[in-house]
This record gives sequence, structure tokens and C-alpha cells, in this order.
Amino acid sequence: MNNIILASASPRRQELLKMIFNEFQIIPSFAPEIVPEGLNTEEQPEFLANLKAKDIAEKNPDSLVIGADTSVLFENIILGKPKTKAQARQMLEMLSGNVHRVVTGCAFSAGGVVKSFSVVTNVEFFKLSASEIEEYISTEEPYDKAGGYGIQSKGGLFVKQIIGDYYNVVGLPIARLKRELEIFIK
Repeated sequence: MNNIILASASPRRQELLKMIFNEFQIIPSFAPEIVPEGLNTEEQPEFLANLKAKDIAEKNPDSLVIGADTSVLFENIILGKPKTKAQARQMLEMLSGNVHRVVTGCAFSAGGVVKSFSVVTNVEFFKLSASEIEEYISTEEPYDKAGGYGIQSKGGLFVKQIIGDYYNVVGLPIARLKRELEIFIK
């Protein structure tokens, strides 16, 4: 497949996709992220990944389009990207000393065919002190990441253990994606 498009503006996904493909285009999807009522929280990332892949594939029918969406789930509550220090503090206080799930949905489309899957990783945080949280939310790091932390940078200092795919937590489960794409492209 010559023309590959990543339907995401995420710099982390772009870096990870370079592990699979040397060259690809970046065309973010701006389709409204509206999920159907009744769709459970763990299914939403895959639904949104499909939405993004289909949106860009309609405009680029001769390309392989890859879409992804990542959610951080704590007790079935989706923790999005915090907009304020208060939101970031609240998220980190929830995650402190607890296990949460990171779900990434991936979808790819080529020639009118769409395939998708989800990967779930469990992440356990150490118990965080108020000063650790305050120091972290005073940086720029939490505000462009679901759940208010980045495992690949200073947020990784909060992680006691992960069960599952590390790269899934970063935003793209590349090992599974590579294998699924090999089957899809054949």
C-alpha cells in the first residue's frame, strides 16, 4: 500500500506509527465525536476510531487510512483531557493508588472496507502525595492527554505497574496494529 494516512494530529501516535511505516501522511479527522446513546464506555474508543477512519477514507478512497482513539477509564468514567488545573488535580486524585483502564480503539480503511479492534491495558498508580500532584499539574504535560498524564514522560513516575501493552497507554498499540494490518493488506 503506497498511500498511508494517519487520521490523527497526536504527535505520540505519529511517532509510534513510524515504527511500522517509514512514510505516511497526517490528515486529522474533525468529524463530530458523537457516540450513540447506550454504547458502553469501553466500546466508545473503537467507535470513534471507526468514525475518524471513515471520515478521512471518504475523501481519500485510494489510501489506507488509520484512525485511533484512546480513553482512560476509572470505574467506567471516561477521563478526558483536563482543561484546568482543578480538573487535572481531580483526575490524578482519582487515579492515585488505584487501577484504571486505558482503551485504545484502532480502525483502518482501504477500498471501502473498514476493520477495527480495541486494546485494553490496566495501569496501577502509586499513592500520590498532594505535592506530587501539584508539581505535575503546574507543568504543561497533563493538559493534552486523556486522564491528565503521559506515561511516556513525567507521568510515568506515578505508575506502579501496567498489565498489557505499554504503547497502548501512549496512544497506539503498534504490535497488534502491525499484525492486524498485515492480515488486512494481504
